[in-house]
Amino acid sequence: MKITIASGKGGTGKTTIATNLAVSLHQAGRKVQYLDCDAEEPNGHIFLKPAMESTYEVTVGVPEVNMDKCTGCGKCARLCQYSAIICLKDKPLVFEQLCHSCGGCMAICPQGAITEKQRKIGTAQFGRCNGVYFGQGLLDIGAIQTPALIKYVKKHIKEDAVNIIDAPPGTSCPVIETIKNSDFVLLVTEPTPFGLNDLQLAVGMVRELKLPFAVAVNRSDIGDEAVVRYCQQEHIDVVIQIPNNRKIAESYSRGEMIVESIPEYKQKFLKLYDDIVSLTKK
Repeated sequence: MKITIASGKGGTGKTTIATNLAVSLHQAGRKVQYLDCDAEEPNGHIFLKPAMESTYEVTVGVPEVNMDKCTGCGKCARLCQYSAIICLKDKPLVFEQLCHSCGGCMAICPQGAITEKQRKIGTAQFGRCNGVYFGQGLLDIGAIQTPALIKYVKKHIKEDAVNIIDAPPGTSCPVIETIKNSDFVLLVTEPTPFGLNDLQLAVGMVRELKLPFAVAVNRSDIGDEAVVRYCQQEHIDVVIQIPNNRKIAESYSRGEMIVESIPEYKQKFLKLYDDIVSLTKK
């Protein structure tokens, strides 16, 4: 089971729901893995506090030009849509940070002057937190190849476990890479005009990918009923609503789990999982 927790905007409570769901399932006797794919700013470790057992450098291929073979024809520069390789006075200049590792420049070079070398884009770390398997990606400053790092982290999905995958916010390429091949997507939102606008974008995304999904409303009593009305109109299930509880906010500020500071919430998260399982069977 691969459940991705996503949202159209940041700050809605994705990580809060993802980490508490993972811990609740583990305490109920299930094998659980939590993967933090918000590689530009992972924060699940703040709450789960895992003991890291392994760290890997993640690299991508970037072009390297053999100037002795290059004739300065410029075909590579004309092909590259990201200006990662340009020609100045018939000499190629490579900007590795802009490269998307498509390999097109190597394929089109008539002289075979371009080969591939590896460039580090970040790290992937794996460990455990009181029985919950943990993994996260951390993108290097200045690197832009977030999807490649997310793909590496997702290679460690455990097929015999419930995998809770914490996605980046928004609807861009890193989010698409994260939710791809998920069994279910839970979209976390808040009852505000911004929350509704970005939820609509996220709903369009998962529908385009033809993935089963539902909505979670965090801080459900701070705004209006527009989000719930939208879900009703679009026949979208709202599977959990979490109120703007001061005790929850205090535990969050201390980096503590809701299910530990307010134990009755464990049953709410277990019911959330049961509802998700039921919806995947529709």
